Amino acid sequence: MTDATPGDRIALPCPACSPDLETVHEVLKPGGHVTVRCTDCDHVHKEQLPEDETLERSVVVSQDGDSFTAQVNVPAEEELSVGEEFLLETEEAVVTARITSLETEDGREDDAAAEAVETIWSRAVGNVSVNVTMHPKDGTHDETESFKLHVPGDYEFVVGETEEFGEEEFTVEGIHVRDDAHGYDHENMDHDGDMGIAKDINRLYVRDESTTAWSAW
Repeated sequence: MTDATPGDRIALPCPACSPDLETVHEVLKPGGHVTVRCTDCDHVHKEQLPEDETLERSVVVSQDGDSFTAQVNVPAEEELSVGEEFLLETEEAVVTARITSLETEDGREDDAAAEAVETIWSRAVGNVSVNVTMHPKDGTHDETESFKLHVPGDYEFVVGETEEFGEEEFTVEGIHVRDDAHGYDHENMDHDGDMGIAKDINRLYVRDESTTAWSAW
């Protein structure tokens, strides 16, 4: 990528705010060591951009029930795995996506070399919708309300803590995480202090704190 020009946007780890995950950087000054600025925290640093051979692959991104298809350049030597996240730059926006499946000639795989992958299936995790099942404050479960919360992908929910979103106020009682989530000991969590990140959560189970009596709806 030695042909980078000022104003180009590239994905790089930021030593200041994101050393382990790539963020969008703006090229300020080209050269052997390119000067870049992180668009998340404005940290300016120099990076030597490798001359990696890349492969163009189709990627399908799902978000809130909709999906779109784009192209992404993947390093030829890369090993891809379900659960990994990457930045996808389109004409409309820069999307953080998580791999949910890898389509190869032999079918869907959880792990595959980039050269063997035909299509990368993924979902957007920068901003997500979390399914919520809420039961009344009196503790009964025969009447429940279901809705979706739209929150940043990195928003943390903790069992036992009370959250307030607009007119909704509730206490988290249980968290069910997605199949592609990593770093959790259990798929279902219901002990005080158990924490899940929104992009990892399939469903929240909560107790209504906004009222003691529900009207019919």
